[in-house]
Amino acid sequence: MAGNIELRTYVFLDSLQLQMASYLATVSKGYFPVAEQACAIIEISPGIEINRLTDVALKATNVKPGIQIVERLFGLLEVHSDDQADARQAGAAVLDSIGVKETDRMKPVVMTSQLIKNVSDHHAQMINKVRYGNMVLRGDTLYVLEMQPAGYAYYAANEAEKASRINIINVTGFGSFGRVYIAGDEAEVLVSKEIVESRLAALEGRVPAGRKE
Repeated sequence: MAGNIELRTYVFLDSLQLQMASYLATVSKGYFPVAEQACAIIEISPGIEINRLTDVALKATNVKPGIQIVERLFGLLEVHSDDQADARQAGAAVLDSIGVKETDRMKPVVMTSQLIKNVSDHHAQMINKVRYGNMVLRGDTLYVLEMQPAGYAYYAANEAEKASRINIINVTGFGSFGRVYIAGDEAEVLVSKEIVESRLAALEGRVPAGRKE
């Protein structure tokens, strides 16, 4: 916490995977990222401050803004570049402007981790009605991950795609909770589940008062 700004999520994605880049382009209202670009994701509270931090990031270096979410409580910014150094520099400029370090971010905590095997036709159809990514198919194994803070959902989905051959179904990375839906062959989904949860647990950050690590 610096002044009246709380750093909730801060994460650097060194290489956007094919599905993840396409997914971000689907939900983005800014400049679309493409695969293999690097991006920085920053989530803060209160949300209105993200406007000023977007200005800081864009003036610091050559990055493009893909997602900017301004809610009353939380604000989210995603910026990306072909050059990893540019994405890192933009993130560093934001941190410097609010007087915090990367480790002042909140440590992610998994709230829900569900595996549903052999998804039925009608269940798959219900999920597909509201998804922005690929489709769940009958017989797939579905993995649903819910975490806090929400911004880490994008990191989790990108790491899942790096780890195994899965389909990204839906990712929500803003609001009170982040959610990731991925599906595919059971063995592949199990690999991604294990790796994603271990990498989330390995991220350093502060544990808010009243929350157990």
